[in-house]
Amino acid sequence: MVIQPDIVIAQQAKLRRIMTLGQERLGLTEDELVPYGHYKAKIALSALAQRQSRPDGHLILVTAISPTPAGEGKTTTTVGLGDALNRIGKNALICLREPSLGPVFGVKGGAAGGGYAQIIPMEDINLHFTGDFHAVAAAHNLLAALIDNHVHQGNALRLDARQIVWKRVVDMNDRALRRVIVGLGGVPNGFSREDGFDIVVASEVMAILCLASSLKDLKERLGRIMVGYTTEGQPVFASDLKAQGAMATLLKEAIQPNLVQTLENNPALIHGGPFANIAHGCNSVIATRAALKLGDYVVTEAGFGADLGAEKFIDIKCRLAGLHPSAAVLVATIRALRYHGGVDKNRLDQPDLPALQRGWVNLERHLENIQQHYGLPCVVALNHFGHDTEEEVEWLREQVERCGAPFVVARHWAEGSAGAEALAHAVVAEIEHHGKPMSPSFVYEATAPLTDKITIIAQKIYRAGAVTFAPHVIRKLENWQQDYGDFPVCMAKTQSSFSTDPQLRGAPEGHSLHVREVRLARGAGFVVALCGDMMTMPGLPKVPAAEAVDIDATGRVSGLF
Repeated sequence: MVIQPDIVIAQQAKLRRIMTLGQERLGLTEDELVPYGHYKAKIALSALAQRQSRPDGHLILVTAISPTPAGEGKTTTTVGLGDALNRIGKNALICLREPSLGPVFGVKGGAAGGGYAQIIPMEDINLHFTGDFHAVAAAHNLLAALIDNHVHQGNALRLDARQIVWKRVVDMNDRALRRVIVGLGGVPNGFSREDGFDIVVASEVMAILCLASSLKDLKERLGRIMVGYTTEGQPVFASDLKAQGAMATLLKEAIQPNLVQTLENNPALIHGGPFANIAHGCNSVIATRAALKLGDYVVTEAGFGADLGAEKFIDIKCRLAGLHPSAAVLVATIRALRYHGGVDKNRLDQPDLPALQRGWVNLERHLENIQQHYGLPCVVALNHFGHDTEEEVEWLREQVERCGAPFVVARHWAEGSAGAEALAHAVVAEIEHHGKPMSPSFVYEATAPLTDKITIIAQKIYRAGAVTFAPHVIRKLENWQQDYGDFPVCMAKTQSSFSTDPQLRGAPEGHSLHVREVRLARGAGFVVALCGDMMTMPGLPKVPAAEAVDIDATGRVSGLF
């Protein structure tokens, strides 16, 4: 079967006016929708306040096996499942993150689904969308400017220039900005110091936007951001610089969830975009809560594999926001399991049952984590490709069902909602079988010391043997323990392996996990542990995806995927 490129499929779609869709499908009033053109809108926060008394719908988490160069189709499955739930008569919404321009123009591409399971308008979503990321960058960099200006204007707070921890951000993969010197050129340009840039999706402001419950909560969290230390070693916060009001003002539209639609004209909320291998990797709490009040079923995703995104979804987002997922869907592909079985990435389309059997351990480990450590009923969805053999599919089905989980072959990429009907029925059956959702099982107790939380995740979820900490990391965690010991931890590591070595495929055990740096995200309410070689500013590949993106004289975009 030959299917056109994603962007061509999206451009051929028949879209509904977003104001009509929001009113007819979600029961929102005209005053509760803020249109951004004909096919995008923001939902006013007042609309959410008006519906707080409504019972919540069922929250379904879509996660995946460890990512491979072949791609697993987690976002595509999220969209396909949402469409299929609507197809079988359920009132379902989809909740996704917004794509970052860095991956769009780098190697990963966009994040609006694929084939006939997409969110549209995909060009807008994958580019500037409603400007949320620009607002996050502006708010973040405003604080950076206020810090340098404060020191330049007399430094009443006695900030130590050597201990300013607040970097700058830009939403692009630009490795040259990881470490820079600012303030060159003499006294008129401020003071010279070492600085650096992170990508916008790694910004604490992005994490705060996605965890805030209201505009008031947003402003309070922004004020709690720690920017550095005084010459006496005392912490300095954004509130000391009186920055939180202006920062929140820049984010007053960005905090409102974005409403768009699928190819099949079903509603979708896309809001926020923290990376899962750096930050907590989930869409905003506000969008999720809104969807739970507006629909009976809400399909959301957590970034990358279940060891990263799903763990943070449970231990950070659900813990802090009081969310109770009803079920999980674990996405896998035959070709990705071949890769985890040792097959070269250029040979993944060739049938190879022995490689699949070797790679099965990756899926098995993720499934075990979801069932035993996250406490969620789980359906395994095989995202089907034309080169999958019946022998491979049936072998995999036997293994999954032996582990006590339903196994469904899904063809939504090629067939849209019709190809995911069986998956929708399986998920509904799991939810109805288990009844009212219970609180998820957290991987660690909130009262555990910070070092123990990191160690527990590494040993339980990653199956690490040794967990080591750089000496300065130990000192920081000990200093933070009294005031921030109840914070969850946000692990930053490679998404490609259970270990910190992206080349270790399958399900490695007994490996060593080294924590080289920790950061206090005081406003977001968690501690970030950077492991291995994980960077908070990615670089571009040898052949960036940007080289294929173009626009013609009529304004028609091509090359996005």
